[in-house]
Amino acid sequence: MALFGLFGSKSKEEKRALEEGLEKTKSGIFDRLARAVAGKSKVDDSILDSIEEALIASDIGVETTLRIIEKLEERVAKDKFMNTSELNSILKGVIEQLLDIRDNVGATPDAFDFSKKPYVVMVVGVNGVGKTTTIGKLAARLRESGKSVVLGAADTFRAAAVEQLVIWSERAGVPIIKQKMGADPASVAFDAVSSAKSTGADVVLIDTAGRLHNKVNLMNELTKIRNVMGKVVPGAPHEVLLVLDGSTGQNAYQQAKEFTKATEVTALAVTKLDGTAKGGVVIGISDQFGIPVKFIGVGEKIEDLQLFDKKEFVESLFE
Repeated sequence: MALFGLFGSKSKEEKRALEEGLEKTKSGIFDRLARAVAGKSKVDDSILDSIEEALIASDIGVETTLRIIEKLEERVAKDKFMNTSELNSILKGVIEQLLDIRDNVGATPDAFDFSKKPYVVMVVGVNGVGKTTTIGKLAARLRESGKSVVLGAADTFRAAAVEQLVIWSERAGVPIIKQKMGADPASVAFDAVSSAKSTGADVVLIDTAGRLHNKVNLMNELTKIRNVMGKVVPGAPHEVLLVLDGSTGQNAYQQAKEFTKATEVTALAVTKLDGTAKGGVVIGISDQFGIPVKFIGVGEKIEDLQLFDKKEFVESLFE
């Protein structure tokens, strides 16, 4: 089964946007790490304790931080002596390993599978995380890459959500399927997938409501949407993309926990990383939930929604 890259290799402008977008996170982590090793010639228990505090403060999360410290302790025990100048390269390697989860989830973080046509993506996430904007930017970039896209406005509980998606459909130059406010979300999803199938579209992006106040209703609604789409295109949705706001730090972990209970999440998009020092959340959530990060948002422009590349991400943090 051939998998095709979505955006291709990053341009110089995109690489610069990534570096600038992660600047606050990088500064936050390295300021803390610099204080942890100041005046020390070798890595000892006191430094490891300080590193642990620095990583937790960067919203990497307690469980993931403990895994990182455990691996550092193994290196210290093995090498007997590790100077502080080696610390960055070792930390970089450990974090890359934590982000390399493709084998244990059977997914690839760098592509949609366009051999499935239409490729159906159900997008979930609470209100305010940038879910609708992410859908719009994805639609625009897919359109730029030559793919035909249909949007489904299945968040029928907020008029603003439908209006915002209509604006994005016009901006991206792609059709949108919508109904009146309060309509059955599953009915909208059914119509969107049916339209994409009949017109031979490559991709369908389905927006969904982001309400967590009643988890039973959320689970039932998402299950119903999945079922009706599967009747039109067997195996749909092919992707369930959970959008998280990186600037909320630990709150994003709770959102991921609730949505993974409500439905099978296959990929993550982490937005708003440019305005926060909490970019470590990308590492922690990916590690703890075993779900690949597929997209990150590092700015307002369409091209600032970027395909996640773990090596580039870690390099940007450790340069």
